[in-house]
Amino acid sequence: MSRDTKIVATLGPASSGSEVLERMFRAGVDVVRLNFSHGKVADHVERAQMVREVAARMGRPVGILADLQGPKIRVGKFADGKVWLEKGAAFVLDARCEMGNGERVGLDYKDLTRDVSAGSVLLLDDGRIVLDVERVVGSEIFTVVRHGGELSDNKGINRQGGGLSAPALTAKDMDDIRTAAGIGVDFVAVSFPKSAADMYMAKQLIHAAGGQAQTIAKIERVEAVAALEEIIAASDGIMVARGDLAVEVGDAAVPALQKRMIHLAREKNKLAITATQMMESMILSPAPTRAEVSDVANAVLDGTDAVMLSAETASGRYPVETVEAMARICLAAEQSAEVTLDSAFLNQVFTRIDQTISLAAIWTAHHLKVKAIAALTESGATALWMSRLNCGVPVYALTPRPEAVTKMSLYRAVFPLFMTQRPTTRDELLRDAEQLLTDAGIVEKGDFIVLTAGDPMGTSGGTNTLKIVRVGDQQPYKV
Repeated sequence: MSRDTKIVATLGPASSGSEVLERMFRAGVDVVRLNFSHGKVADHVERAQMVREVAARMGRPVGILADLQGPKIRVGKFADGKVWLEKGAAFVLDARCEMGNGERVGLDYKDLTRDVSAGSVLLLDDGRIVLDVERVVGSEIFTVVRHGGELSDNKGINRQGGGLSAPALTAKDMDDIRTAAGIGVDFVAVSFPKSAADMYMAKQLIHAAGGQAQTIAKIERVEAVAALEEIIAASDGIMVARGDLAVEVGDAAVPALQKRMIHLAREKNKLAITATQMMESMILSPAPTRAEVSDVANAVLDGTDAVMLSAETASGRYPVETVEAMARICLAAEQSAEVTLDSAFLNQVFTRIDQTISLAAIWTAHHLKVKAIAALTESGATALWMSRLNCGVPVYALTPRPEAVTKMSLYRAVFPLFMTQRPTTRDELLRDAEQLLTDAGIVEKGDFIVLTAGDPMGTSGGTNTLKIVRVGDQQPYKV
């Protein structure tokens, strides 16, 4: 049985070999994530080449997502690598400090002193340590430890409630965008965007570097939640980045925000990825906790396009087993998902012919109980619209463009296939599509399929035809 929800896996030391990569692809990875917060440029280039080679050898489309570091605000280094902070102790964040100790530590973001004042609350190491700001003097932020613990080199800093002014795209990010464009990645995830302008700038930089990647906005700031609709409009998709988001808005607010963000993305015909600590225990354990199983399943039921693994596959002991477990959970959750297609069409007005044909196809496929939908597409837009509503029928997106194949690897319930031939007539095109699905073992003689295509052929956004075909018949049923 096909799985609709896609799996994104982060590459790292545990998953850099071609043998492990092949096993992960067989287990169910659809998109790999290159985390530009770690590693050298050469590492990312080498891993991307290996992904393309292994995927081509397996005949399986696998997308590549470049995740930019963004303005991650961190403490500096300690003379002993770490310190222990006691509750009630005084501690200074000093922009001029070169090597930290138990009393103070440096900052990699020197302007933090401008963004905080007496009464501000700083959360370090994903909220494990909480500091109350008492005063700011010059380059020093004087704090008192509210919740202590071990603090080690380069741990992140967030301000409770948001309000940090660091730009979303740093000089490093701009360099990394050029690297990503050179690699030919399919998606670029932008960390800590605050507005639509951040996403428009990222898109311009990608195009200027010669890339065609889709942009994914990582929602992890309070400001991003407030500007959610405009950020979604400016992006190709969003990532529900629950780690930093939980630190800024409070962990109790995240589940409701996750549901809202996924719903809004689907409503606006954009992608949604749910990320952070989904299978965290499997970094060290061969089996997930029951809470993790429920977390993944709920994201699937929320309608996310993809669920993402981070350290679990980058540095964990069980990268392949983690992917296998996640695939099982997604499949089980999908089998219990409701199909509410009829109500989704109430009070809808469509202004584009290609969008109308796409939605007519999924409505027809659901009510006729056909075996598959075949969307002949140039850009992938037809398949994206079909993937926004759950009709219970898999969508096979057939395209002559290799870049469109990997781009569609993130679309929920869409299975991209490369068409090597370019027929001269529409009837030949439909026959070739039917044959491709038959040769792949997807359909067999007597099965009904719904086909969508454009006339004239080869035009992006030109889908204007829907046909119902019984496999093996000479004449299709035209609608």
